[in-house]
Amino acid sequence: MVASRIICLLIGYIFGLFQTGYIYGKAHNVDIRTKGSGNVGTTNTLRTLGWKAGAITFIGDLGKAMLAILTAWLLFHEKYPEGVLLLKMYAGLGAVLGHNYPFYLGFKGGKGIACTAGFVLACFLPVAPICLVLFVAAVAITRYVSLGSILVAVSFFAQLVIFGQTGLIAIPDQYKAEVYVVGAVFSLLALWRHRANIKRLLSGTENKLGAKKKEEA
Repeated sequence: MVASRIICLLIGYIFGLFQTGYIYGKAHNVDIRTKGSGNVGTTNTLRTLGWKAGAITFIGDLGKAMLAILTAWLLFHEKYPEGVLLLKMYAGLGAVLGHNYPFYLGFKGGKGIACTAGFVLACFLPVAPICLVLFVAAVAITRYVSLGSILVAVSFFAQLVIFGQTGLIAIPDQYKAEVYVVGAVFSLLALWRHRANIKRLLSGTENKLGAKKKEEA
């Protein structure tokens, strides 16, 4: 199944290259990379181009991960019924990598949270409610989108292991360790992409949703 893992990663990466925020901005004669933080993801698009642009970007980035995962399932669910969950995870991971590191934008993309949300919905729906509650509560209370995103990344992996070990999520025993490893990669990627935000959160200089934009580090 090694070749299938690579194929799913590549499928995901190709889907991930569809940069919704960048494409939306270009359609409106705006290069999102030159605005705000320069990030092409949902938060910067929302801050720069408004709620409609932010919503479209979120839906597009969430959807491309789900489409990549659906494609992997269609290709391999009959051949590898026991391993298809893992292959779907590789497709989701590829989508996040394509979103975060698009080659045609100099490997400078988004932070992968919307893509990760699409992956969670498509592969591990039982963990989605707690992730959603944590995100909404964190943003509503603190107005830090980054804090909500970080909590989602940590919560996802914690729930994956707890639910996997207790049987609330069905994971074949022969793939369980690898499922946890790939799940950890999702969380670590999200934390890595938010490393500057983490520094600003700790120093009290992070940008709040709806507040006047501060200079990004």
